[in-house]
Amino acid sequence: MVKSLVDYKLDDTDRGLLELLQQEAHLSNVDLARRINLSPPATHARVKRLEEAGIIERYVTILNKDRLGFDLLCFIYVGMNAHQRKHIDFFQDKVVRMPEVLECHHVTGKYDYILKVLLKNSHDLKTFIVENLSALPSVTRIQTSVSYGEVKSSTALPIQKEDS
Repeated sequence: MVKSLVDYKLDDTDRGLLELLQQEAHLSNVDLARRINLSPPATHARVKRLEEAGIIERYVTILNKDRLGFDLLCFIYVGMNAHQRKHIDFFQDKVVRMPEVLECHHVTGKYDYILKVLLKNSHDLKTFIVENLSALPSVTRIQTSVSYGEVKSSTALPIQKEDS
């Protein structure tokens, strides 16, 4: 069992596995083994080690937002007037519970947070801002940018082979 991420060194086979799994997580162990030229037991053992090391966190299904009627992707910048731990924890706890929020980043600069939010329409956006964000204590500034369209959207990390 791998004790920490530092203990685990990726080789080219691990990188190949990770690249395949990022694109086709539904592959069976047999298909995965065939694609990377390893036996199924060796492939299974490698995937297990990658999971135990925390390199593979989870497996997900990515849905088509347009086909499900989500027409509005927004980036909402949030500024706060209080930065004590209790205010930060309260804000983050509330945001984590909002299903519309796909991502929340605590950032430097003019604003304290950037939220990536997916909604069905502008009415839902107004409701989200007024009833969810503006209602939170310490929130003083909100700026919203609406995405015209995604130029690139990826969940795959850029895993590259190490130089020899």
